[in-house]
Amino acid sequence: MSAAIVGWAHTPFGKQDAETIESLIVRVATDALVDAGITADQVDEIVLGHFNAGFSPQEFTASLVLQADPALRFKPATRVENACATGSAAVHQGVRAIRTGAKVVLVVGVEQMTTTPGPEIGKNLLKASYLPQEGDTQGGFAGVFGKIANAYFQRHGDQSDALAMIAAKNHKNGVDNPYAQMRKDLGYAFCREESEKNPFVAGPLKRTDCSLVSDGAAALVLADEETARTMRRAVGFRGMAHVQDFLPLSKRDILKFEGGALAWQKALVAAGVALEDLSFVETHDCFTIAELIEYEAMGLTREGDGARAIKEGWTQKDGKLPVNVSGGLKAKGHPIGATGVSMHVLSAMQLTGEAPEGMQVKDARLGGIFNMGGAAVANYVSVLERVK
Repeated sequence: MSAAIVGWAHTPFGKQDAETIESLIVRVATDALVDAGITADQVDEIVLGHFNAGFSPQEFTASLVLQADPALRFKPATRVENACATGSAAVHQGVRAIRTGAKVVLVVGVEQMTTTPGPEIGKNLLKASYLPQEGDTQGGFAGVFGKIANAYFQRHGDQSDALAMIAAKNHKNGVDNPYAQMRKDLGYAFCREESEKNPFVAGPLKRTDCSLVSDGAAALVLADEETARTMRRAVGFRGMAHVQDFLPLSKRDILKFEGGALAWQKALVAAGVALEDLSFVETHDCFTIAELIEYEAMGLTREGDGARAIKEGWTQKDGKLPVNVSGGLKAKGHPIGATGVSMHVLSAMQLTGEAPEGMQVKDARLGGIFNMGGAAVANYVSVLERVK
């Protein structure tokens, strides 16, 4: 173990009109330090995950973390960005800082999206694709995944039932997550049928197949092994990997999520475990078709057979590999820069037995996290284990 999570904080996700980027950052940074029992003067480095791409007029945001405490002044602070995987990029950079000598690193992920007009939201999100070829995609980023869903259906058959089951599972799980934007069990029938409240958005994807535009922040405190052993609890990184793939869809078989598959393979090898050893997985369900393909990329099923995992109940909370017991991006919301940090925070809660009531996975020992940027372009996997 080179680094461990020793404290965290998480705001509710959703429309946060009374908040700003600065107030969200300050709130979670302050709370995470308190939770860890760390004072600001003990922090060696700060990493902020903030995608932005037009959501905030304040582009230069790394130093906003310093607003949380005067003792953070003069600490090195860096903003990182890797599309929808920005939060995990920040976490992984924090771990690297520990590996190179830092003892305590404060990692914050944040985004405020709902104050941006609808058409601008779509334009901003599409910046996570290859604009020369995909910039005029109808429906924006949802349109990109609508094309992926259409291609998957053409190759492997209509998967509308499976997608609705994934949406229903994640919304049901989100009911028990106090941080989730939508805490409502929508049910399979509602997610499966087109209706006035659930219209088609792009290709075969309906509104219930798409993650929510959201505001929110999450933070965690990382410590080196020596420091972590003195804390009241610690969750270590048993394995991790980052794999970056080509940006243009035209340069790869988009239905295979090859970068994600390789990231999973590398992280599991580094951790010295197999997928079946994991107690749960938090995965990047920006769209339900993404979760379906991710079942295959992580090795839960063979290619083209992802529907089996949801139809046979494998990924339910009481299944052999619970996936997105938090409700995932689908119910929790997807404030882009915060998402990857949120995944790590909620996984650490699971492993320490501190998950919210109703959300706790029984006897959780190992947790897997997959966070991706773009359409399987930036691929981050972490395997977490409680060490204290």
